[in-house]
Amino acid sequence: MDASPPPRRSGIRLALEYTGIPASWLSARPRLPSRNWCIFLTFTTSFISYYAYDRRQARTIRATYVDRVKHLSEEPMSSMQLPRKVVVYGAKCPGDEDYQRAIKFFKKYIKPVFVAAAIDYDIVATPHTGDLTNLIASSVINQRRVALGLDHPAVPLVTLPNQLTPEQKRVRELEGGTVIIGRHTLKEYMAGLKKGWTGGVDKIDREESLALELASDGTFDEPEELPPGIVNDPEGEPIPTPSRLPSSLNVAVLSPLKLPVSSSRPPLSDLIPMDSPIFPAYPPLLLVPFTNYVGFRYIPHMIWDFLNERHKVRAGCEAACALIDGQTREFQGPDLHPGSEEIPLFDGQSGDLDFLLSCESFIRPHSPLSNITSSRKSYYASLPDRLSTARQLARSERERTKEEEENPPPSEVELRAERLKKELRWRDEEMGWEIVRPESGVSWDERFRGALKIFEPSELDKGSGEKAEHKQNDGA
Repeated sequence: MDASPPPRRSGIRLALEYTGIPASWLSARPRLPSRNWCIFLTFTTSFISYYAYDRRQARTIRATYVDRVKHLSEEPMSSMQLPRKVVVYGAKCPGDEDYQRAIKFFKKYIKPVFVAAAIDYDIVATPHTGDLTNLIASSVINQRRVALGLDHPAVPLVTLPNQLTPEQKRVRELEGGTVIIGRHTLKEYMAGLKKGWTGGVDKIDREESLALELASDGTFDEPEELPPGIVNDPEGEPIPTPSRLPSSLNVAVLSPLKLPVSSSRPPLSDLIPMDSPIFPAYPPLLLVPFTNYVGFRYIPHMIWDFLNERHKVRAGCEAACALIDGQTREFQGPDLHPGSEEIPLFDGQSGDLDFLLSCESFIRPHSPLSNITSSRKSYYASLPDRLSTARQLARSERERTKEEEENPPPSEVELRAERLKKELRWRDEEMGWEIVRPESGVSWDERFRGALKIFEPSELDKGSGEKAEHKQNDGA
């Protein structure tokens, strides 16, 4: 039988063959990719689409809040006026080496609205846990000393025509505000307030007091050497070395000369009552929700935050608008029974002290106490050998080795300074962890009740971001 003739080729397919396209390409039938490729393409497309949607919504929300407040920056001001100014506190997050993590959150999510409203700001970032507490406490003590007349207020050497008086500076400070980023920053801030207002007003040099304490613990004391020809016999008569002299002789003869302390002048902490009900007004607080995830176990939370940027943008913009609007309320303290001072955390402190209480679980594994203990143990284990080397070289008891010529070992004075620096850092970290650890609550004093205020977002601010998001969805 004769074979049937091949089908006649015509139309667009014949034209494409003459252009040089292989015939196999034109005869190929489209088909779905393999199972693995389908999974990959579906996941990648979904991820990119959700990411693009989230960033578009974030830009829309930010633009909505910026448009709402930008008219404030267009209002005319005289040459003698200054813009509103706030102070931004961002403490170091426990377990995070980047101590500016909270400040980066402010710059990314709150600063654009402040800039649009012409709000000036000062950023205070502390590189170590506990530094903010010491900073606030020192500021409060200086303020108390000036108010009591113990110190004079700082007077500039040159008075400028547009320079504000202390009263005007105080008014401007109260009209501004204080931005507190995260629960850990709130803990350090409140601990500094309590430490400054419940303690004394004496100026204490922490380094000097710690140096005196370290000098009396005997770490740098030289080992006692027996005179030649005398054997150390524990059963015999004790040798009259400085450590075996009677206590009265030890104090009177061997201690360095000191000027007698006048007992007619008691310390300032005894002259000034600590329970004074007078508490000055403070700028209102803006509590900004911020949670920092540190560690591999929180990678799912990090991915969720990465894909939901719009929620952080809305929270930051709402907080910024709350400060700009200036609507405040009293800081709600805990409900304490009469006579109780300790505030347990496990049952909640109630009020604004429970701000971001749920984020306490994220800092639980980041205790620095074990690292401090191991570092201190290894340092003091190597200190005697280093101290012996420094004394031998200082007394020319031996020559320097080749390695010591290239890298000179520290002297005894340098070792003392190094120890002081390390102990100061270790103790500050221990104190800071005691403040921010999950088991401790936010510090509180009953004198704060009614004196501290907090910015509260209005209903308009709460609904602006959601309306903008719904409008964007309807337009899409």
